[in-house]
Amino acid sequence: MADYQETLDPSSYAALGDSFTEGLNDPGPDGQFAGWADRLAGMLAARRPEHDFRYANLAVRGRLLDQIVAEQVPKVRRLQPDLVTLCAGGNDILRPGSDPDLIAEHFEAAVLELRANAGRVLICTGFDTRNVPVLRHLRGKIATYNAHLRAIADRNDLAVADLWSLRAVHDRRAWSEDRLHLSPEGHQRVALLAARSLGLPVDADPEAAWPPAPLLTAADQRRENLQWARTFLLPWVGRRLRGESSGDHVEAKRPELLPL
Repeated sequence: MADYQETLDPSSYAALGDSFTEGLNDPGPDGQFAGWADRLAGMLAARRPEHDFRYANLAVRGRLLDQIVAEQVPKVRRLQPDLVTLCAGGNDILRPGSDPDLIAEHFEAAVLELRANAGRVLICTGFDTRNVPVLRHLRGKIATYNAHLRAIADRNDLAVADLWSLRAVHDRRAWSEDRLHLSPEGHQRVALLAARSLGLPVDADPEAAWPPAPLLTAADQRRENLQWARTFLLPWVGRRLRGESSGDHVEAKRPELLPL
């Protein structure tokens, strides 16, 4: 188990999860997606001597919690990182008939496995979807799941990045065109929040005010909503009806702890 200083300034970090942690839709310089976890890794690496920080990102878009437990959690036994982030369960919550109580039980079992093989574990609550078309009706289920996550964090001494309370992401500019994945600036806000949740000093406020935005008329908003539904919502629903996932045939972008 890593000592206190290693957990404060970890020399290795493994990120687990789905598209949120993989980094959709935040284009990186290498042609892959970057995302909040890559950005957090950069902040952590900056606190270490040169070439003294290693990072793995095991997240794959579309993954359900049990898939993450089966595919990603066991790899942590081998990697033994100082820090692990686990943000998972969102895709499960989106499924009709899903049970947040049962999902939380599976999540805690994964946390216990990670705690035995990592110096520190950080988890994320779900976003507040009150302003998101279609998904706003899931707000109560997400809140229930979040209550479980906070209790799990208390029982197991986990750090928590509380995305539900992050007001900055209520701004439309925090999200990409599909309204399901963060924009680059949205990912940066989450990275700052995660760093602060780990007790690290940050050079910007994740809740910093956005610049003034042009006002949209009601007609403009309706037009945007219709365009979004045609371009993103209907294909998303279609994949679920066909039992397909955006992560089919996708592999983790950084499966080993490599120098950053």
